[in-house]
Order: sequence, then structure tokens, then C-alpha cells
Amino acid sequence: MCSEHSPAPLTPLAFLERVALVHPADTAVVDGPRRVTFAALAAQATWFAHALAASGVQPGDRVALLARNSAEVIAANFAVPLAGAVIVPLNTRLAAAEVAAILRHSGARLLLADPDLLTPDLAGRVTRPLVVLPRQDGTAAPAAAGVAAITWAEFWARGSDAPLPWTAADENLPLTLNYTSGTTGRPRGVLHTHRSAYLNALGHALHQRLTQESVYLWTLPMFHCNGWASIWAAVAVGARQVCLRSVDGPLAWALIEQEGVSHLAGTDAALRIVADAAAGRRFSRPVTVHTGGTPPAPAFIARFLELGAQVVHGYGMTETGGPYTVCEEQPGWRDRPLPEYAGLLARQGVPQVTAGPLRVVEVRADDQLVDVPSDGATVGEVVASGNTLMAGYHDDPAGTAEAFRGGWLHTGDLAVRHPDGYIQITDRLKDIIVSGGENISPAEVEQALLTHEAVAEVAIVGVPDARWGERPKAFVVARHAVDPADLIAHAAASIARFKVPRAIEFTDQLPRTATGKVQKHLLRAAP
Repeated sequence: MCSEHSPAPLTPLAFLERVALVHPADTAVVDGPRRVTFAALAAQATWFAHALAASGVQPGDRVALLARNSAEVIAANFAVPLAGAVIVPLNTRLAAAEVAAILRHSGARLLLADPDLLTPDLAGRVTRPLVVLPRQDGTAAPAAAGVAAITWAEFWARGSDAPLPWTAADENLPLTLNYTSGTTGRPRGVLHTHRSAYLNALGHALHQRLTQESVYLWTLPMFHCNGWASIWAAVAVGARQVCLRSVDGPLAWALIEQEGVSHLAGTDAALRIVADAAAGRRFSRPVTVHTGGTPPAPAFIARFLELGAQVVHGYGMTETGGPYTVCEEQPGWRDRPLPEYAGLLARQGVPQVTAGPLRVVEVRADDQLVDVPSDGATVGEVVASGNTLMAGYHDDPAGTAEAFRGGWLHTGDLAVRHPDGYIQITDRLKDIIVSGGENISPAEVEQALLTHEAVAEVAIVGVPDARWGERPKAFVVARHAVDPADLIAHAAASIARFKVPRAIEFTDQLPRTATGKVQKHLLRAAP
């Protein structure tokens, strides 16, 4: 007979509590000259959580983090929820105005930022307390001239080593608030709970084959869905995390050799930088490369196979907490010719073990969902389900209801399902541009250019780019002669650099349908 009991809430906090007990002296984090054990990481997270509370952060508050990959980011992903708060990772590539808008929308109580990212322009737009994170060697850094901020030493002095419970009051409370790249023209705040983060982390650990012996190199930005939940996944299994603050090909190869790296991850744009720096080398030990963010070309996957890597390909989005599917390899695939093998791995695959069922459907009237045949040819929309999905959009019940219409999460991606059940993305429902793994909303870029007095009409489309996969290009109907460089500079004043079009083509008129909609497929096909 089973006795009555209260199940423990599922939370990634339990991962750090356990590993600090079981493997206290093992190295958890390498960040430049610093090496941090699991026992020290747990102690830092505790001290950090008390410093947050002493800085006015209360349970349920949001704490924003604008930082490159670092030991502090890893600690913050445990310290913030340990304080009962919600972490808000910010894209380091955003412009000051975009960061300020997200801070307002999230209602963040506190902002922690790298010193070089905490610019006077940003500080002038922020009304909440600012904390300057330390340098890579751990020493305190001053704020930029003209920025009133709390130094890391001042903030850290507020901490305490008094024990805190490694749990959550409720596993369904929000743990992280991640912002999309603005595919509707405005970033949406995506709420993930302790439960969904816990399950996502375990799924990623399993499918990336992470173990206690693994060494994970951070070629993926940690702000991307909390590093695709791999910050928590690595801690769950006791793997070592090696911080790379920006993707530097030669440095990545040096760390791969020095630290015995076994795993790295990222979009094809980031990983291509690593591959380009190979300089005739191959991996000297087994390395698992986890890629996603954009549908990779088979040639890209083949390149890493030739370097000696095992490629794990996943598909997902912010609303799924990062990768939701995995192209799980089947027996016999490796025996096929390399192009065919790479082509199989380039498919988006099947749901991860912790994810729910996935469908490819035709959306009919009254949101009725009808599955397309598994013929590898019929296109439908990908819809998802399960415990790893978002709880909803922050402060947007209408948007949440729209996303889950018919009881399934609508991804907005089009795909086919092959006879073996594996899905393959074919296109996007909307004209979103994916550049270096970052989604760019054409509407947002168009709005930025339309504020220039010389621009009468504008259409933004994605064009191929050898390095970034895609980049935005502008087709402009001008009121009078204007220098393209002026338009580029004008756009750069209000949106992030990676969203600004490098090419501007002037035209007398934009191609439109009978109902007045711009025919962007014709613009994309233009020479």
C-alpha cells in the first residue's frame, strides 16, 4: 500500500542541489582564467539570491540579464529562481530602444548587464536599478562614463550564505520570461514554468547525450531560451560548461583541444564560424554538434560530419523552450552515401522524449485541424503539444488564446511529414527573415524606414547570405532622390544592427495583388 505523500515540485533548482552534493569538487564552469566547482556554483547561487533580495527583488518579480556567455549568467539562471523571481534573458544584439521596451513590458525590477553593453544611451532609457556584471576574470568593472549603476562589488556585498530551499513553491510558477525576436513586429514575452524548464532540460540532456564526462562549449548564446535549456541540462548530469563570450573560431578550436570539449551547439551561422576556422583539422576526439534555429542545409551538416562530429539536429522556437524535436538517427543511415546521410539528418524529425505529440495539419474552419498524409509531399502547419510548451505570453491573453487555438500550439511553420513519421520544414507561414538564427520581422524594419521623410513605400524581404543564411533587403519607392546610406543610418538609429538592410533597391512601384497586398515572392525572385 502506498502512503500519502506530497510530490516534490519539478524545478531545475533541484539539479544544482543534487550535483553539489554528489560531485562537489568537480569543475562546473570554466570562464577565462576562472574555474568553478559545483559546490562553489551552489554557494554562489545562494549568495547571489540573497543579494537580489537585498536589492529589492521579491518573489514573482522579474530580473533582466543583458550579458554574454559567462559564469555569472550560469549562476543567475539558478540564483534568480532561488530568490523566487523570474529571469528575463535579453538579446545582446538589440538596440537600446528595444532593450528599454522589453524592460518596460516585462516590468523588470532589476537589470544586470555587462559593462560594455550598459551604455549611456541604454542607461538613459532605463528607470530601474542597474548592476554592472564583472569582467571575465571576476574583477569588478566600472560603469561607462555618465552611467549611474551599482558595481558588482557593491551588489555582491549584499549577499549571504544563509541556506535557501532548492525548490519552488509551485512547479507551475514562471521561471523564465524569454522574448521572441519580434516576428509580429513586436517581441512577445514567453513564459516558461519550473516544470517546463525541468522537462526541457532533461530532454536536451538525453538527446545531446550529455553525461558527467561531457564538456560543453558555449558557442550558442545563453540568452537564446536559456541556452536552449542546456544551462540546466549540463548541471543536471554534472557536465562541465566552458564559456565563450562570442563566437571566435580560432579560440573555439583552442578551447576544444585545451578543455577536451565533447559538445557544442548553435545555429548554422555560429557553427559555420567554427567550421571555417578548422584550417585542415578534424576533431581529435568524439564531438557532438547540436544545431537548430534555422533549417540547416545538408551541405552544412555534411561539413561537420567530415570534421568527425556527430550531428544532432533539433527544431523548435521560443514558445517550445528551444528544440522541441530531434532528428533521431536510425540504424543504417551512416552506411549511406554522405550527401544522402546528411539529407536525412537535415530533417526536423520527431518530438523529443519529454515533448508531447506533434502534428502537421490543414487548419480548416472553426480551427478544425486535419492531419495531412505522411507522403513527404503534402504541406501543412506544424502544431505542437505537451508539457514543455510555454505557459503563455506575458500580459497577452488574447495572443495566448490565438497561439493555442484548437488546443494545439501553432508554430507558424509549414512542413511535410515523411512516411517514416519525420517532419521536414518547407517554409514559413509569414515572411520572417532568419539571419544568423535571429528572427527579423519585415514589418518592424519597414516601419523603421517609413519614418524617413524620403520613403513613400517600402517592402523588406530576405535574400540569401553566405554567412548569415539570410539578410534583409529593402525595396523602396522614394519621394525624391536619397542616398541609400542615409536610409541605412536612419534605420540603424531605431532597430538592432542585424535587422538593418545592407542593400536598398529603388523601384517605381511595388508589385501588388488586386487587393493591394505586396507580392513579396516576386521581390525575392528579382535578380
